[in-house]
Amino acid sequence: MKPNSQQIQTFSSSTTTPKAGFRRDDVKEQVDELLRTLDSVLLGKQHQIKLSLACLFGRGHLLIEDLPGMGKTLLSHALARVLGFSYNRIQFTSDVLPSDIIGATIFDKGENTFRFVEGPLFAQLILADEINRATPKSQSALLEAMEERQVTHDGASRMLPDPFFVIGTQNPSTQAGTFALPESQLDRFLMRIELGYPEPAAERELLLSGDRREYLAELQPILTLNEFQGIQQAVDQVGVSEPLIDYLQRLVAFSRQGNEFAFGLSPRGALALLKSAKAWSLIHDRTHVVPEDLQAVLPSVVEHRLRESADFTGNSGGALAQKLLASVDVVA
Repeated sequence: MKPNSQQIQTFSSSTTTPKAGFRRDDVKEQVDELLRTLDSVLLGKQHQIKLSLACLFGRGHLLIEDLPGMGKTLLSHALARVLGFSYNRIQFTSDVLPSDIIGATIFDKGENTFRFVEGPLFAQLILADEINRATPKSQSALLEAMEERQVTHDGASRMLPDPFFVIGTQNPSTQAGTFALPESQLDRFLMRIELGYPEPAAERELLLSGDRREYLAELQPILTLNEFQGIQQAVDQVGVSEPLIDYLQRLVAFSRQGNEFAFGLSPRGALALLKSAKAWSLIHDRTHVVPEDLQAVLPSVVEHRLRESADFTGNSGGALAQKLLASVDVVA
């Protein structure tokens, strides 16, 4: 149910105030340029591009699940280029070991000592490609990095670059040779999205213009590190009203009380939903979160966190997300 104009005014009564020095016009120009540039590479996928940016602006990791050839790798590489991040791709297979991604200690004959050689995990944006083709042991090697933004090797903790993001891609679990990600690791991803088949107009443009991967080399960084961090801080400053929190809590409570839910949203899931809604609000140049922001990001935030009681495949989250939106009124 959508709120009326009087209810929108109530949701606009924020309980937080932007800090001094906040320049919303600058942020809007930066976000608009990011959207235009990425849309020119990944044709017809502006909604997914917005969700991806909202995920990174909200300091979260992103999981992209879709069939091969849909543009998962293209999107992640384009994000790294326009954000100016160092970038590594890790191709997961069944024989990838944790040391293959974290790094290893080797003996340096010249220095007559042992030294640690960093693995591909030491970059600001990591594409964990086909993560569900790796064994559970290798999948779990990412867990500490995603949660703590550090890795442990030979008893020593080593900090990862700042910022540090993982974009995991996986093929549908129905494909051969895949290992389902455990719920503990799925929960570390702020969002899960699907790209899907392109619309006919976008596909026609793709066919006429050629492989979009050729455009990657032409992409230049749009943001400096300070500007990116400024957008993250701007997300923190987006206002949230008491009625909006009430609506969020009703959504969470419904997931915990319905018999069809195997388990409800955790406090981490509730925080993820709020954080994502604030980032979505900023992308749309709003100073406060409105119910439409929560509704726009909810499927991507909760689908991989929910499962029907009678479902053991983990594929029922989409239907449960839609049930949440349909069953919980914006205003009690």
